[in-house]
Amino acid sequence: MQLCHTPRATTAVFDDPNLVSSAGLVPVLALATSAGLHELAQDHLTVPSDKGANAGLKVASLVAGMVAGADGIDDMALLRHGGMGRVFAHAYAPSTLGSFLRAFTFGHVRQLDAVASRFLARLADQTPLIATPSDTSGRVLVDVDDTIIEVHGYTKQGSGYGYSGVRGLNALLAVVSTQETAPVVVAQRLRKGSCGSPRGAKRLVADALKTTKKLPGGSGLRPLMRADSAFFGHPTIAAALKAGADVSVTVRLDNRIKTAISTIGEDAWTAIEDTDAVYDEQAARWVSRAEVAEIPFTPFAAQKKTNHVPGRLIVRRIPDLNPAKAGDQETLFDTWRFHGFFTTTDPDVADTVAADKTHRGHAIIEQVHSDLKNSALAHLPSAFAANAAWLVLAVMAFNLTRAAATLTGPTLARATTATIRRKLITVPARIASSARRVTLHLPTRWPWQDARLRLFTHGQDPPQIAAI
Repeated sequence: MQLCHTPRATTAVFDDPNLVSSAGLVPVLALATSAGLHELAQDHLTVPSDKGANAGLKVASLVAGMVAGADGIDDMALLRHGGMGRVFAHAYAPSTLGSFLRAFTFGHVRQLDAVASRFLARLADQTPLIATPSDTSGRVLVDVDDTIIEVHGYTKQGSGYGYSGVRGLNALLAVVSTQETAPVVVAQRLRKGSCGSPRGAKRLVADALKTTKKLPGGSGLRPLMRADSAFFGHPTIAAALKAGADVSVTVRLDNRIKTAISTIGEDAWTAIEDTDAVYDEQAARWVSRAEVAEIPFTPFAAQKKTNHVPGRLIVRRIPDLNPAKAGDQETLFDTWRFHGFFTTTDPDVADTVAADKTHRGHAIIEQVHSDLKNSALAHLPSAFAANAAWLVLAVMAFNLTRAAATLTGPTLARATTATIRRKLITVPARIASSARRVTLHLPTRWPWQDARLRLFTHGQDPPQIAAI
């Protein structure tokens, strides 16, 4: 590709009042409106003074800006360019939206959490956000993990150095996914950067599973909550069990776990599929150096009896390719590295191999962390409560973008936010009016015009939903 004209023969002038850079916001905001975003925020948010007036419109402006690519308060100005005023009303100035967020307290953030959970449920009513097979063989998976959002400057409220050694704030998230659908966020909390991972996890898990039960598309099986070793504690596991879910949580390799692993006999190990595995057709099994085994296990045995949770300890072992050596002398026998997790899943639902494969899928939440940090969470705005509200708004924008993508077909249903935004949202258009109708003239031969038209068609006649 090269320029058709020399640079001197090319001129750029910002003078067209009928152009918009994000025409995809039209059907996306239509979806948000039909899901009741304005009404939910207006009914549940009680931010005081004139800063909190018209909360529904301000929340919608913030979410729309994030969907269009804003990652800071100043970027909300992209809602007020060209012909945006001809297709959208009440797009607030960045300074007004910033004052709105700075008026938040912790209680208002919790009100916004309620808006987010109800908004997600309504989106799921209109779009295939959460879907399981008709035979109810699939499970709804709830993944819990935290991440550090890096910040710069010593005056950022609540920032500190956590387990990663990076100065920032700690965001705890819970996401829901199935084998057929990409993850969406069902619960979120912003915490001080120096706090431990399991802090507040008990409440978040309870909220996440409560929201999950309201989503359509559930299967006949209990939901499965997955987490890493930081959340291997009785409060978090008990909250999941009380909410009617199974757990699959990585265990710490302490002395008790190592003792339990040492009781597993050599004939109990089963080879599993990994990157170097070969399938033996005649023997109908995998030939692999990665193996799994399980034993019955009851964690928290040293605590009171009511805290005992019977279940299964599933262990995966792989050869340790870098064992400690004395000089260049080879070891006389294989040494192993072990990875164990505790699960309450019934063996009839998932055997040892299936449970191990399912647990390894917990890494899907890292993709959500990366997606959010590469979009709305790139810059946190101001005070701690404002940052906490910003996180909830970022989650709503993430879920709205995902819902819009699912309406276009399977191709974009699992894409990242950046890909969805590039193909569906940030599409330039010229506005024209005729016979009291507004027409958006989009680029010819747009590669994803069919997906864009399917999304636009849904916005013209959205399905009716029940109030929540």
